[in-house]
Amino acid sequence: MNILWDFDGTLFDTYPVFTKVLKQVMKNENVTEEEIYTQIKISFRHGIQFFNLSDEHVNQFILLANQLPADEFKPFPGVEEVLSYANKNVIMTHSSRAEVLRTIREHGWEKYFSDIVAGDDGYPRKPHTASYEYLHQKHRIDLAIGDRTIDIIPAKQLGISTCLFQNNEPGADYYLSAYQDFFNIISDLQPDR
Repeated sequence: MNILWDFDGTLFDTYPVFTKVLKQVMKNENVTEEEIYTQIKISFRHGIQFFNLSDEHVNQFILLANQLPADEFKPFPGVEEVLSYANKNVIMTHSSRAEVLRTIREHGWEKYFSDIVAGDDGYPRKPHTASYEYLHQKHRIDLAIGDRTIDIIPAKQLGISTCLFQNNEPGADYYLSAYQDFFNIISDLQPDR
């Protein structure tokens, strides 16, 4: 089985850390961390627009986020077992390549990934299909896993099975609230394994 992964909120629980940094940048006592988390979980761009953040705020956020130690970003429980099960794992993310590599190296996970398409690689942002199409042609993807609907739209358009992690919005083929449940759904994908 070859799996295409989203990074933030799917492999690593990065949103709580990003929420704290954005709260620090915003310096708005009237906005709670819960409100920030809810908006950036939709997408970072959505959060920027929702809170009407300036370019200065965004640049300060990026600067502070890039200074965080990689060990601040914790993998979700059970995800490493799924990574080791797969024949191939690839990542498609809007995060920078440097951020992704720094984090996976911190956890010793370079061995799990055959390819990465990062936000600074020049591909259009999700839900455009170009990056997924590239990865699918190169690696024959069987399943795309993400935490937001925007992560599965390109896969659906290419006929790839989809899975939403900790998100029950309609449209996915499979849903996971925890990676320990992954092995309950794969028999449907690979009955002969």
